[in-house]
Amino acid sequence: MKQDLEITPEKFFKVRRRFLKLGAGTLVSALMADNLLAAVLKEQELEFKEMNAQEAFALNGELLEATKEEIATSYNNFYEFGFFKTDPKNKAHSLKTSPWDIRIEGEIEEPFSISYTDLLSKVHLVERVYRFRCVEAWSMVIPWVGFELRELIELARPNANAKYVRFTTLYDPKQFPMQGIMQLLDFPYKEVLRLDEAMHPLTLLAVGMYKKPLPPQNGAPLRLVVPWKYGYKSIKSINKIEFLKDKPISTWEAENPKEYGFYGNVDPEVSHPRWSQKSERVIGKRGQIATLYLNGYASEVEHFYQGLDRTKLY
Repeated sequence: MKQDLEITPEKFFKVRRRFLKLGAGTLVSALMADNLLAAVLKEQELEFKEMNAQEAFALNGELLEATKEEIATSYNNFYEFGFFKTDPKNKAHSLKTSPWDIRIEGEIEEPFSISYTDLLSKVHLVERVYRFRCVEAWSMVIPWVGFELRELIELARPNANAKYVRFTTLYDPKQFPMQGIMQLLDFPYKEVLRLDEAMHPLTLLAVGMYKKPLPPQNGAPLRLVVPWKYGYKSIKSINKIEFLKDKPISTWEAENPKEYGFYGNVDPEVSHPRWSQKSERVIGKRGQIATLYLNGYASEVEHFYQGLDRTKLY
C-alpha cells in the first residue's frame, strides 16, 4: 500500500495535522463532543491557514472549488429524516449526538465499545478536500475534517478472518422519524467495505466539515467518506462497526440489487438502469461536467478492481 505522502502531493491535496493527543481524565471527559471538536479546531486555526475552504484547491493538477457551506449543509439525502433534500436540515434537530458510543465487534481480538470523545483522543484529525458524487448524478466538493479509518481498524485489531467491514447507523425512531412510521428502507442503514478498501489512506471517518463539527443533517457525529464511491456508500451517524469473514449485503444492495451494487464505484461508462452516469450536475453551479472514473481518484485506487466486470454496477 502506498504511504500517505505518495498518494498526492500534500500541499495540493490535504493538510495533515495532529489536532488531538489527549489522555483519559483530560479535556476529553470534561467537554461535550461538539464543544471538544470545536475547541480543538479553534486552537489549531493557524494550522488551517494553508487551506481556506472557500478558495480553490488543487487535486491531481486540477483546481477544485469548494461548494458553499450553506449548500452542502442544506441539500442532503438522509432518508431517516425524510424523502426530500431539505428534510434533513429541517428535521435533524431531533438527533442527539452527545453522548455517543460506537460498538466495535466481529472478527477482532475483543469486542468493545468506545465513546465518541474517547475515540477522538486516540486518532489524528486531518482536513481533506474531496469530490463528492451522488449516484443521482449530482456532485459537490467538500472540505471534511476527520481521521483515516485505518486508525480505528488498528485500534480494533482484526484477526486473519476479517475480510469486510460493516457500518450501521443508529436505530432510534424517537430521533429518526422515518425509522418508525414510513420506512422507505429496511433500517437501520448498513454499508460495507472490503477490508483493503477500508485500510486505504483516502478512506475517512469524518467528524466535521468546513472546520466545524458535522451538523446532524450531514451525519453527525461520525460518518464514512469514501471519495471514489457514490454517496450512498458514505453512511451517516455510525454507531456500530463490525469486522466480518463473509461478504454481507448492504442496505441499497438489498433494496434494489439491479440498480445498486456492492461496490458503488463512480464510473461514467456504467449507466444506472434509469440514467447515464457520463456527466453530473455540480450543485450551486450551472450546467453539467464530465464524470471522472472513480471520481478522479483512479490513480490511487483502481488497482483494487482489476479483473472485475465494470458492467455489473460494481
